[in-house]
Amino acid sequence: MRIQVKVIPNSKQNSVEKKEETYIVRTTAKPIDNKANAAVISLLAKHFKTAKSNLQIVRGIRLKNKVVDVVNKNFN
Repeated sequence: MRIQVKVIPNSKQNSVEKKEETYIVRTTAKPIDNKANAAVISLLAKHFKTAKSNLQIVRGIRLKNKVVDVVNKNFN
């Protein structure tokens, strides 16, 4: 499954919320040294109840709007 993600780094708390076709991910991590991307993967893994290794950012590694592939056998 491929999802659209909008990242809001340096937030007060971590959260994942779905609005229409986009997941809004708020993370307390700062967008320095790939820390926000790692936090996004971790938060989405918890949200989808899957391993972090089943998620991959395929587009937008340095942008707030990203495309993430989620591989999970439970979705089939």
